Amino acid sequence: MDKNIRNDFPILSRTVYGHPLVYLDNAATTQKPRQVVEAIADEYYNVNANVHRGVHFLSQQATELHEQSRETVRRFINARSTNEIIFTRGTTESINLLARTLAQYHSNKTEMGEVIVSQMEHHSNIVPWQLNGFKLRVIPMSDEGVLDLDTYQKLFTPQTRMVSITHVSNVMGTINPVEDIIRIAHEHGVPILIDGAQSTPHMTVDMQALDCDFFAFSGHKIYGPTGIGVLYGKEEWLNQLPPYQGGGEMIKNVSFELTTFNELPYKFEAGTPDYVGSHALAVALDYVSQIGMDTIHQHETELTTYAIKQMQSIAGIQIYGNTQHLSAGPISFNVQGIHHLDLGTLLDRLGIAVRTGHHCAEPLMHRLGAEGTVRISFGLYNTIDEIDTFVSGLRRVIQMF
Repeated sequence: MDKNIRNDFPILSRTVYGHPLVYLDNAATTQKPRQVVEAIADEYYNVNANVHRGVHFLSQQATELHEQSRETVRRFINARSTNEIIFTRGTTESINLLARTLAQYHSNKTEMGEVIVSQMEHHSNIVPWQLNGFKLRVIPMSDEGVLDLDTYQKLFTPQTRMVSITHVSNVMGTINPVEDIIRIAHEHGVPILIDGAQSTPHMTVDMQALDCDFFAFSGHKIYGPTGIGVLYGKEEWLNQLPPYQGGGEMIKNVSFELTTFNELPYKFEAGTPDYVGSHALAVALDYVSQIGMDTIHQHETELTTYAIKQMQSIAGIQIYGNTQHLSAGPISFNVQGIHHLDLGTLLDRLGIAVRTGHHCAEPLMHRLGAEGTVRISFGLYNTIDEIDTFVSGLRRVIQMF
């Protein structure tokens, strides 16, 4: 990886408690390159106007940027059409949108039905289904974090409405065999959502190759701004589902007696969209595309492999998941006799930013027999030297106990 890339991220040059910042919390959010921040400032200073239906120059220019961004997303994930790209606030809202509209779609049935999830899901892929009346059926996993696909096959019933699975675990970094999971769902005639929050920043994702029915990801985890994300959905499904929210833009005609709805993708985008955020997301996607997703994946895989090797030499450390099949993503661990919160707090005093807690995955923590873990996660700007600093800091903290 080109070392000059770090110059695009000014925050990486700051100090914390007198130490150079070592930022290892990328699974929670990534830092933003100056190109993204400058795009946000430039649009507010020079192009700011509400999009769609405006006849004046600024509105037309802002609309063009917004819709060009939709095309950038389409190209990045290789969707068939921009009609399949719905802008949301992030992965969480994308899943809530799907859960709410699917519940309305099935509201005439005597039972809402079931959704198949896995034992390693983030809360945002559990709670929305529960809130909308679906019963969850859960794919178990092994101690190494490998999903039991034989049991998965047996979870389907006539009441199964959706399969909703994380692509990459936000705790263990496990890459799930989503190609097989998608194929099995379709063999049972069931649509499937892939939570791509932790995969999209680290590897190439291709909607036509995957053939999933829905896919969600967040902008802030792929070097874009907060508050913007994407729900991809196959056109045939999006056309069947009812609108998510009511208001401007998502309508065709409104009267006090009857409202008809807009065409895709606007049917699901009520109100003023985050047109600045969509443009900044497109800049972020262009940024990583210029580097190359394969290059990023290779770099982060090297970091992950090196980090695990160094960490495994520390007495009393437990790394969760199968360390032979981790993605270039999160590594979760505990050290015997030391609370994860204490580890994270003391590492922070050395300028090393890590995440501690249950990582919004309490059912997974129960399966692992852990109250919480320390989690490190890498981005395209992290280095081997930073891993050495982290491991040295970890050893120093352990010695204190």
